[in-house]
Amino acid sequence: MTSRRVVITGTGLVTPLGTGVAKTWKNICAGVSGIDRVTRYDSTGDPVQIAAEIKDFSTEDHFDKKAAKQMKLFVQYALVATRMALKESGLKITDDNCGKVGVITGCGMGGLPTITRQHETYLNKGAKKISPFFIPTAIPNMPSGHISMEIGSKGPNLTLTTACAAGTHAVGEAYRHIKYGMSEAMIAGGTEGVICPLGLNGFAAMKALSKRNDSPTEASRPFDKDRDGFVMSEGSGIMILEELEHARARGAQICAEVIGYGLSSDAYHIAAPPEDGEGAVRCMRFALEDAGINPEDIDYINAHGTSTPLNDHCETLAIKTVFGDHAYKLAISSTKSMIGHMLGAAGGVESVFLALSIRDQIAPPTINLHEPSPECDLDYVANTARNMDIKYGLSNSFGFGGTNGVVVLRRFDD
Repeated sequence: MTSRRVVITGTGLVTPLGTGVAKTWKNICAGVSGIDRVTRYDSTGDPVQIAAEIKDFSTEDHFDKKAAKQMKLFVQYALVATRMALKESGLKITDDNCGKVGVITGCGMGGLPTITRQHETYLNKGAKKISPFFIPTAIPNMPSGHISMEIGSKGPNLTLTTACAAGTHAVGEAYRHIKYGMSEAMIAGGTEGVICPLGLNGFAAMKALSKRNDSPTEASRPFDKDRDGFVMSEGSGIMILEELEHARARGAQICAEVIGYGLSSDAYHIAAPPEDGEGAVRCMRFALEDAGINPEDIDYINAHGTSTPLNDHCETLAIKTVFGDHAYKLAISSTKSMIGHMLGAAGGVESVFLALSIRDQIAPPTINLHEPSPECDLDYVANTARNMDIKYGLSNSFGFGGTNGVVVLRRFDD
């Protein structure tokens, strides 16, 4: 099967640091935190009272009442991010090309807030009061469905629910669809919107979340010795991927090139990575092999970097195993230090961040890194962004159930 080059021609972001790519990216590079106390519901008395909520997003600004009734926040975020990405890309979907344009989104938990509300309705008011929109607004594939319906794309339409690796898997699978000739262009990324009492308290029951309720902006601290868990977040990151000649033919501006994708399973535990990071090691090696480059070629890694004791230690060890002595020459950062962990959306957003890092030749900081753990001894771009030469970059995502995804991007050269 013929292998073709795949490029990124558009990006869209809805994050706790801003609705819009320029706003979010400016804040990321400045080391701003988007984490604060929960405002969406009264968390008084809960063990975790902090999250990274979207602060500048209003449904009324983007959707009329009829449309809004048919989609919840996780769908709205994805649609708005897609509109941005399409506008930047300039890609037009027509009757002639619609069958060769597809959508793949990653989403971890879909309409969890809707599920909890409708369950309460059933318990309190009975079956006849359940909304007819309940199922169509709760199922995780609705972002890709609504995107396809809005833009008229009739190619592949998929949703991946691979936990915290879902967004990366979506980008990687979209890359494959184009690389091997199944599509000319793909809308790909991740979305999530499950900040609700059941969501936060469910993760809190696993002891996965930070409990720094009195200092929210300092709560996400990847690789720091005082890290105590991740901070739950929400939002969406979407990219337009295109076959190179398709993009060139219409004069598209190219942000970066996707050159490698790896995925693997730990086959180990429902939530914890193996202590030697073996699954992550194989995943990164698969991605580098697919890209046709050596470990020494990588300049920068956007780490999974969740701020949990296990992940940061195991990811660091995995990077050392894959890169050897070169691990100490890499720039590595966790943008989750600023926007928290978006679960199924994380990989989509972080793939966008990696593309922007390559475009602008800047490594974002890992904030709140004041004293690294002894076992976390690599260069994590502590606290301040760094201007540097980035030709090749890699983005890691690792999810519950032991599912791993890695994408490799490079600076576009004719």
